[in-house]
Amino acid sequence: MHRCAATVTLMRDQEPPSPHADQRLTTKEAAELLGVKPETVYAYVSRGQLTSRRVPGGRGSTFDAQEVEALARRNRRESSGSSASGGELSVRTRITLIEPDAYYFRGVDATELAARHTYEEVAEWLWTGQLRPGVTFTAPEASVTAARRAVDALPEHTGPTDRLRVAAIAAAVADPLRFDLSEDAVLGTARALIPTLVAALPTRRGRRSGDGPLAQRLWARLSGRDADEDSLRVLDTALALLVDHDLAASTLAVRVAASARAHAYAAVSAGLGVLEGPLHGAASGLAHRLLLDVLDEGDAAPVIAEELRAGRRIPGLGHRLYPGEDPRARALFGLLEGIPRAAPALAAARDIVATTARHTPLHANVDLALAVFTASAGMPATAGETIFAVARTAGWIAHALEEYGERPLRMRPSGHYVGPRPPQPLPEPQPLP
Repeated sequence: MHRCAATVTLMRDQEPPSPHADQRLTTKEAAELLGVKPETVYAYVSRGQLTSRRVPGGRGSTFDAQEVEALARRNRRESSGSSASGGELSVRTRITLIEPDAYYFRGVDATELAARHTYEEVAEWLWTGQLRPGVTFTAPEASVTAARRAVDALPEHTGPTDRLRVAAIAAAVADPLRFDLSEDAVLGTARALIPTLVAALPTRRGRRSGDGPLAQRLWARLSGRDADEDSLRVLDTALALLVDHDLAASTLAVRVAASARAHAYAAVSAGLGVLEGPLHGAASGLAHRLLLDVLDEGDAAPVIAEELRAGRRIPGLGHRLYPGEDPRARALFGLLEGIPRAAPALAAARDIVATTARHTPLHANVDLALAVFTASAGMPATAGETIFAVARTAGWIAHALEEYGERPLRMRPSGHYVGPRPPQPLPEPQPLP
């Protein structure tokens, strides 16, 4: 420990003396040095990253120049996007921690939170660090009307993520306060946007969703069957489990948008754009179709063989962050075991895992668990994608809120140019075909 301290001292001694040594800066000067707005300087003070001193007899504050410069250097290092583990992008966050066999929301086991609290309550915990028992999200009528009108104009074959993205844009246009990025305003947007997204989706077979919990309203848009209490519990738990998963691809897109100070609707739209990829939110649909094939065949072996013969990876298996079973899948499978009509799909899922394990020992991930739920509930293959998108919207808002408190435009990696070295001659014009 003493050797480390000595090394740090030596490094500091080798740095050139600061031109601002023993000086104090005004708020404006500190903001310019940090590259932020004056109000962000006070946000650093409230978070304990800077100390301020009131001007005697005045209304302003001053800041220690060396302390401000140290924070500016730290911000530059973080914005460079490199980490000690191989140059991957690294972003400090207080939202989600992922470990080899578990994950945590603000330090609390996520599967335990999801087992004991509703999706809305877990979302509030993610946003504010406070639990609000019984909280429900209500959409403003103007927002719902605008979103439904836009979504109803889409072609019938439009996918769920496209519908949600259009609904988010329409809701943004209906909100004149969308550019207010204060915490209270963004939280208000979140509590209205999520139920608006659900309300904008068409109901199945003209079913009415009512004004109950969000899971109940979403059920009417995913299944033509009546919802029993156990099935609604699975859906609500799935939403809570999927609310966030650290810096997944879609969440990174949200943080980039928020870093550019895009409003919350635009940040969510950025996340929805990335989510649609087959390796992210749409993966559960691939697992759903695989599961139905196994149920039709009565055996996973020929179905797995055909998938491998076609050069396709087996969906619903393995996760790069979990060497064992995905804790989200483990939690959902435990609930599905209590639903008798889910038994055939559960058996098919176990057959898929066991058959694939003969070649590669992969465990089930949350996409396979979602597939068991959606297939046994009479939902379409796209239902898992819808559940994923609605759930993750709360996590995206949490990350946007966190990013709004950071230096703007910090999510700007430098490109490594590998093209032809200049100067190159102007290209020759080519005739049109």
